[in-house]
Amino acid sequence: MLNDLSIKNFAIIDELHVSFHNGLNILSGETGTGKSIIIGAVSLLLGDRAAAEMIRTNAETAMVEALFDITHNEKLKERIKEMGFAAEDEVVIRRVISRSGKNKALINGQMATLANLTAISELLINICGQHEHQLILDKDNHIEILDEFGGCLPSRALYEEAYNRYQQLNIQKERLENLRRSREEKKALIEYQLKEIQDVAPQPEEDRALAEEKKVLVHIQKLTDYAGRAYDLLYGETNSVLEKMQDAQHLIKEIKKIDSNLKLSETDLENSFHAMQEAALTLRDYSKNLFFDPERLVAIDERLEMINRLKRKHGGSLENVFKREQEMEKELLFVSNVEEELNQLTQKLLSVKNEMLCKAKSLSHLRTQAAIKLKDAVNIELQALNMNHASFLVNFIKKPDDGKQEAFGFKGGDELEFYLAANIGEEPKALNKTASGGELSRIVLALKNVVSQTGSVDTLIFDEVDSGIGGATAEIVGRKLKDISANHQIICITHLPQIACYGDSHARVTKKVTGGRTTTVVDKLYNEQRVEEISRMLGGIDLTKKARDHAREMLEKVKGSFLENGGEKRNAKKSAHR
Repeated sequence: MLNDLSIKNFAIIDELHVSFHNGLNILSGETGTGKSIIIGAVSLLLGDRAAAEMIRTNAETAMVEALFDITHNEKLKERIKEMGFAAEDEVVIRRVISRSGKNKALINGQMATLANLTAISELLINICGQHEHQLILDKDNHIEILDEFGGCLPSRALYEEAYNRYQQLNIQKERLENLRRSREEKKALIEYQLKEIQDVAPQPEEDRALAEEKKVLVHIQKLTDYAGRAYDLLYGETNSVLEKMQDAQHLIKEIKKIDSNLKLSETDLENSFHAMQEAALTLRDYSKNLFFDPERLVAIDERLEMINRLKRKHGGSLENVFKREQEMEKELLFVSNVEEELNQLTQKLLSVKNEMLCKAKSLSHLRTQAAIKLKDAVNIELQALNMNHASFLVNFIKKPDDGKQEAFGFKGGDELEFYLAANIGEEPKALNKTASGGELSRIVLALKNVVSQTGSVDTLIFDEVDSGIGGATAEIVGRKLKDISANHQIICITHLPQIACYGDSHARVTKKVTGGRTTTVVDKLYNEQRVEEISRMLGGIDLTKKARDHAREMLEKVKGSFLENGGEKRNAKKSAHR
């Protein structure tokens, strides 16, 4: 349950702290005072998207923080633990919105994601706002309500897993069938491209080797001149390098005969002479072997053009050519075996389809049983809500039972819609064609009460879902909310005194102007303060003694009725449960 809520710099709220209790918590106040803003702040804690526009004018950040007691919610504790957060009897959720966009979400002081908040909120709070009417009118949501009520979600998850596998296999089958239809064309194309590579039969690094050979042939005359000149300088001409080296060696020997301290190695000099001599001979042989072969140059150009053509076609390098060759060989093998692949896939598809159909039938059976239980439970609630002649039912829309996959969707093989006959003798019709505003409010309340009995959510928030009702019906709705609060913490925003007087606690939301700024204030009401608020809700601005007496009478009547129905014992039992 929600124990404490703190809000700062959010919309018109400057700073606000509200405590909530067991049972039925009433929030009342004039329209526009900020009641729904408080619910919007709670929605942020449950994973709703935040926007900078939510921040109070002239503030840089807004903060919403709530303390929840989850002592008896073991399922929620386990989920919090699985997400890596500290799982204690209390959980603190905090959202910080910043104009800079650096928003934060924290669970028990640890950084969290919006997905974490959403996962927790499913087991923490259920908000039934004014938009709930539109949700109920949309038939696409009816199957979700039925599945939640009937405990069909685990069975639906099994079906969805089989359905997803079936869809994936269908995609694969379609791809293979397309491939089979174009197999010969595809095969011919691959074989042609593969033959291009195989006919050229390039070797690793061949393009680089040919380029080097071409460079030599193109510059053959220059290489011959350079090698001849280098040979002459070293050995071939008078006063060559080698002759001068011999003269230098002779002079060094003469020096050493006179002065042995000259540190020059005759062996090193000799080795240098022989190295230069070897270089001269190598240059001589190199120049003799150089000759220009125009036919070889043409052959190299032609070979390089073939290789470069392959490179341009298959990735720009010989490495990519070789890689593409291997890929095409595999593709050719696959295309050749497509018929066998398709046969195997068809068998697998049939098996998964049968599994999917079996799970769809099982899910449909559960829904049929759940629909009967939901119909009976909602009709009981509607009678308690002064719709004595109304008849609610779940209408299953028949589909052709031909076993075709097209009859099945992501949620199974069922299509359904909630129907209502509001009066005796009327044909049941879809909710969006028959329910008035007041009737719809009661249907929403009835469904919320029925579904909440099967869930593990501790707190239910009703945001002005009492629109379109009044008088005796409003009193009945108040009594129903009081009944629901025996098992759930209820927070209800209402403008109706008939509902407000049933609250276990009551707070008034008002606006005040301080220093030229408007802000929202929440005050807990006790005793005569509560009488004054009920009087205001009954009589408007000018409060009369008659209105106050009427308010006091309503509160005493509810208290007396509550005690007659064992309210004290029920509260004691609820407190023990909490």
